[in-house]
Amino acid sequence: MRIIVDAFGGDNAPLEILKGCYDASKELGIDIVLAGNSEIIRKTASENNIDISAMEILEASEVITMEDEPTSVVKAKADSSMAVGLKALADGKADAFASAGNSGAVVVGATMIVKRIKGVKRVAFAPVMPKNKGFFMLADSGANVECRPEMINQFATMASCYVNKVMNIDKPRVGLANVGTEDHKGGPFQHECFALLKENKDINFIGNIEARDFPDDAADVIVCDGFTGNIITKLYEGVAMTLMGKIKGLFMKNLKTKLAAALILKDFKVLKKELDYNEYGGAPILGASKPVFKIHGSAKASTVKSALRLTKAYVESGIIDEIAEAVK
Repeated sequence: MRIIVDAFGGDNAPLEILKGCYDASKELGIDIVLAGNSEIIRKTASENNIDISAMEILEASEVITMEDEPTSVVKAKADSSMAVGLKALADGKADAFASAGNSGAVVVGATMIVKRIKGVKRVAFAPVMPKNKGFFMLADSGANVECRPEMINQFATMASCYVNKVMNIDKPRVGLANVGTEDHKGGPFQHECFALLKENKDINFIGNIEARDFPDDAADVIVCDGFTGNIITKLYEGVAMTLMGKIKGLFMKNLKTKLAAALILKDFKVLKKELDYNEYGGAPILGASKPVFKIHGSAKASTVKSALRLTKAYVESGIIDEIAEAVK
């Protein structure tokens, strides 16, 4: 399996990207193709003793920054590491593409270069988030600020397919993010979404879900418009980081609390891992005609490896054909 990785996407590129790619190639048995400036890639690898001899490099002279307009991936910076990688995927030179770069540019590139699955109205960000028992998938978390009800319905179908085939959840429960659990809650938009989801025979729709129930075991898939989803995602991440910081501060308060921390250190590390969204690496771009994966922008090597593990599973699942059939 060949996966193209944007070597210059993200806050910690290219060093952490190269480290993660090396670990992934060694542990997951995948062939990595690095997209970017070969001179900088080889210099960074050499200076940090990272063996990239088994990795192919796709030459690219430019980098899309977080400040660039998303459309630059198809126009102003068509020779960027992201654009070159996406073009190679579209041309059939690899099985998947992953980038920690500009989120908007990844969405535009997946839509305009790789193209959407026939019948899919919009692609969607679909991160996997930790909860009390395992995880849930949120779609959309920011690709589409404004959505129509039929788009929400498609997000539910695509995310349900992904969670079933990639995350191995049988008949995943699908919920609609809303301000209450009763069927009549929300405005006209939520009412239309509810009606479509209720009639969708390809999903296991369980009704409305309130935000306070997300961290529990309310559903396996939660759908909403991208504006709402992005706020949920960022708040979720912020609360988790603040909570872990508070707990760490409490244990470091004095000698007594430090001794207590030493006794439960192993359990604390398990809890921290369970609450860490980086364990899932990022989010698949659901609806693209070939596997495209958005890695967390602040990704370190371990996060990159996790993302590539899920990207591999994405390819192996064959769900793109299943999504195409479902939305036909």
